[in-house]
Amino acid sequence: MNWDYKRLLPEDFSDQSRVWIYQAARLFTMSEALHIEDVLNDFVAKWNAHGEPVKGYANLLFGQFIVLMADETTTTVSGCSTDSSVRVIKQIEAATNVKMFDRLNLAFQVKDKIQMLPASQVEYALEHGFINSDTIYFNNTVLNKKDLEEKWMIPLKDSWLRKYLG
Repeated sequence: MNWDYKRLLPEDFSDQSRVWIYQAARLFTMSEALHIEDVLNDFVAKWNAHGEPVKGYANLLFGQFIVLMADETTTTVSGCSTDSSVRVIKQIEAATNVKMFDRLNLAFQVKDKIQMLPASQVEYALEHGFINSDTIYFNNTVLNKKDLEEKWMIPLKDSWLRKYLG
């Protein structure tokens, strides 16, 4: 798999552009992914905050992560416009029957694939060698474009999960 997602991010967005990452519990099928792309494109084209268009970006990365981004240099994203983005993700969740809000299901890059692991199983996976300190972890808590580029896919040892390394 080509892990170079940075080339897909908009170059003309501020480094401080707000980012939201929604992780699917499984890989979307091709037909689901195509539908999601249409939904996301439609949403971004109509995304507004207090009647002003939001400079937005949305993409499905690696067939499993929906990334939304808003460049607030022109229009600040309000509570209502954030709520509208959550509604779109909930619509996708309902249409695909895939959980998108489970923060206790963690994603790792293992053997060139995305592997999901419940947070409660991290210690076990480390002890048995399924993952290690250098395993890439998808840090879905990044808040802006700069962090998305630099701190989204990081070694486990550089994440909050390092506490499990002993």
